[in-house]
Amino acid sequence: MGPETEGRRDGVWAKPYSLASGQTQSHQLGHVNLWVTLLDREWQIRSETLEVETDPVSWSETIGHTLPSKDVSLQRFIRSEGSDTVTFIPAVASLPTVIRPYQPLTIPAGEQCVIYVGTLVWMQVCVGDGRTVLTEVPLAVPSLTWVGRNTMEGELCYSSASVARLVLEAVPKRPWRAVTPVTIINRREEPLLLERFSLPTPMLSLYLNERGQLWTPGVTVECETDMNSASLHVDQTVFAAAGKCQQVGLAREKVSRGRFVRAFDRMFG
Repeated sequence: MGPETEGRRDGVWAKPYSLASGQTQSHQLGHVNLWVTLLDREWQIRSETLEVETDPVSWSETIGHTLPSKDVSLQRFIRSEGSDTVTFIPAVASLPTVIRPYQPLTIPAGEQCVIYVGTLVWMQVCVGDGRTVLTEVPLAVPSLTWVGRNTMEGELCYSSASVARLVLEAVPKRPWRAVTPVTIINRREEPLLLERFSLPTPMLSLYLNERGQLWTPGVTVECETDMNSASLHVDQTVFAAAGKCQQVGLAREKVSRGRFVRAFDRMFG
């Protein structure tokens, strides 16, 4: 990329952008406006959250010398000599995400289904060849909820309302959300009413396909007797329907058996 480019273009994950001293790269992505400025000895990052009526479906960026008003919050970081590149890496939520279908879904005894859910991603602002993370910004305001048996036993989670679509083609493709295919298997002798479930987002890595869409590996939830007996499995590869992908973001947590057991206990709240 040249040192000065006019006009807005589509933003791209995991692509290094070069800036010259004094230049600012601005982004409009999700519910956020973000500005990254390179100066002789420092990086400056400004961001603001937008109130939008409908979810944006595109990501635009431009490089110039325009800064937002002084009302926008500013973060400053020391810049190493020779470090003039900035890369934007997507990251999954740091807490499990409780998915709440707008309309509960019933899975009859002995049946299974795949639902596609979209979860919010964070933008990590990384600089230099080593991609040092300066900060990360959620690309919309995440909601919080408590999941557990009572107010003492449980954990804090993010909450996300979902259509819980069963048809992949109907899933909106937005560059600030990641799609996770969730297979739910009901081995019980009675129907399973799916009103909400906890998706272990910190255990999921992120992949970018050739159409600029973010995906995580699939998750399989298998319920054999009661809710607390549900088991969970995270696939090692991305769903084939995602197409050719490259990994662009690591899971925040390694999959461990202890973590799995806790996730199982609270899978369905």
